Amino acid sequence: MTDDPFARWKLTPVINASGTMTGIGASRVPDDERAAVDRILAAFVDMDELQSRAGAIIARVTGAEAGCVASCSAAAMTQTIAACLTGANLAKIEALPTVTGERRVLLPMGHMVNYGAPVDQAIRLAGAEVVPVGTAAACETWHLANALAEGAAAAMYVVSHHTVRENELPMDVFIELCREHGVPVIVDMASEYDLTGPIALGASAAIYSGHKFLSGVTSGIVAGTSDLIRATYLQHRGIGRTMKAGKESVVGAMAALEMWEGRDHAAARRAEDGRVALWMRELADIPGLSVAPHADWTGNPITRVRVTITPQSAGFLAWALAERLAARTPRILVRDDLIERQEFYLDPCNLTDEEAAVVAAAIREEAERFRVSRDGCRASWSDIKRAREAAILAWSGAGDAS
Repeated sequence: MTDDPFARWKLTPVINASGTMTGIGASRVPDDERAAVDRILAAFVDMDELQSRAGAIIARVTGAEAGCVASCSAAAMTQTIAACLTGANLAKIEALPTVTGERRVLLPMGHMVNYGAPVDQAIRLAGAEVVPVGTAAACETWHLANALAEGAAAAMYVVSHHTVRENELPMDVFIELCREHGVPVIVDMASEYDLTGPIALGASAAIYSGHKFLSGVTSGIVAGTSDLIRATYLQHRGIGRTMKAGKESVVGAMAALEMWEGRDHAAARRAEDGRVALWMRELADIPGLSVAPHADWTGNPITRVRVTITPQSAGFLAWALAERLAARTPRILVRDDLIERQEFYLDPCNLTDEEAAVVAAAIREEAERFRVSRDGCRASWSDIKRAREAAILAWSGAGDAS
């Protein structure tokens, strides 16, 4: 029997030009981290002790007082909110999602986004009441001050390319106003490089994904004040039990943080920039397709390539090209968040140089196929939206793995 999961279970390989996306496994895990996880999987460990050791590493790397590991960032959001509702009161922890006392959690309306599931749902799971602050395209100081004056158990701030950046209340102002009212702030930094900023600004907790830029196995890393972290960890005696982190997640997060400390970030950036240069060079002369370097939306030190399609010249729509790439073997997946604007992005961070070259060649080949077939403009954006919903609902748990 082969130990290759792709051959053994008939899985389709993927070339990931989209970035650190949960839906395709987030990131490549380095050998050293996999070795640490493999060693703990073959052994037993006191989980309280393991989490305590993880907390020390998290505190060192982030500058926080303490830390703990959840099963993922979404679970970490729910558990930190729960901690704000219960503190370390074990009876209240067991009673959730029934809440006694204050249960309002403030969230800028422009941060009420979907990262694969709604942010506000992760908050509501704890039994909290989500209070949107401001409007989608304007969160001002007076909006937050008024909401704080009415009382709150906590406030959440989301840093993500999904959020509405127009008239967004800066993080430092948000945290400062909340602290003036004694309201703890939880900052969701799931896919961000900055491991120290929110804590330095006074956030009560910051949440990071262990399996995105940190390149670990699936986990959610929580850094924060000692009291809040303790209450967050204690949620495993209540609703956190349904989303507990296993020994492999905790050790994976610890190894990922230690590797991040010793990583040659400049060398990694040079390698990524080399892939960007390849794409800029190889795709520049395709009719109807333009390429440009694009800095990360939230300021992470990564450059992507924005690919913009002019359908009249290219003979195809952006989503038609993305679908053709995804239908190849191996599948080639691009970052398509803004594809309705006739643009998508190529992300270099989870590719080898060889894979980057395959991506460039495939885009050129598919563009030529459209030029010959002249069928690249048939499906409208409305058609695509309907087809995406149908694809979600078509999933079956009875696929052929024989």
